[in-house]
Amino acid sequence: MIPLQAVSVPRLYRVIAGQIAGRIRAGEFAPGERLPSERDLAEHLQVSRASVREALIALELEGYVEVRVGTGVFVTHAPAERAEPQPAPPSPDPGGDDIGPFDLLETRLLLEPECAALAAQVALPAQIAAIEAAHRAMNTVDEPGRHDRAFHLAIADACGNAALASAIAHLWNLSQGSPVYSRMEAHFVTQHIWEQARREHEQILGAISERDAGRARHAMHDHLVGILARLRADFGRTSL
Repeated sequence: MIPLQAVSVPRLYRVIAGQIAGRIRAGEFAPGERLPSERDLAEHLQVSRASVREALIALELEGYVEVRVGTGVFVTHAPAERAEPQPAPPSPDPGGDDIGPFDLLETRLLLEPECAALAAQVALPAQIAAIEAAHRAMNTVDEPGRHDRAFHLAIADACGNAALASAIAHLWNLSQGSPVYSRMEAHFVTQHIWEQARREHEQILGAISERDAGRARHAMHDHLVGILARLRADFGRTSL
């Protein structure tokens, strides 16, 4: 029998990053030159702008480009020793840390609104208190990201469905383990954005506390759609 090896299919954003990196190495884009807009790249490559966004962030991590929010994406240099952007290192969850940020967020959008609705129906008083405590902590400390996670996971814990809570926790772990996700947040999640997220959290908390499942569902949905919109804002925009 012929020995077979597992085939690893690269993520789409990795394929896009490889194509752009190849053009940089070929000299089609010189150091210091601004790359075409995400819209133009997406139309040329016939892919979504979200995939292009992820590819550009991956290229920044590899040292090919510099992202200047409010201005655009500029070529730094073409690392001669690299044939293409390097794959993410192996992890206990194969391929997990290579999942694109928008895939992760869109999956959260499928799960977390229903989770919030369930929490509004079945959460114990102590669980609602934990959600409220995480929300208050976002207003009083310098690490809003840590308490943002605590807020969402407290809602998951309160939904009464262990499988759903575990799935949501896993999505958060994948997000926090993704260098592309972390770099994208660093570019776009400002203090102003955290203040907006706190206001959205307050709407979610209010609906759960008042046992209004429909309003909790819609508030969580609007919050996650807002996150997606903020992370998709054009690199050339001066404000979000």
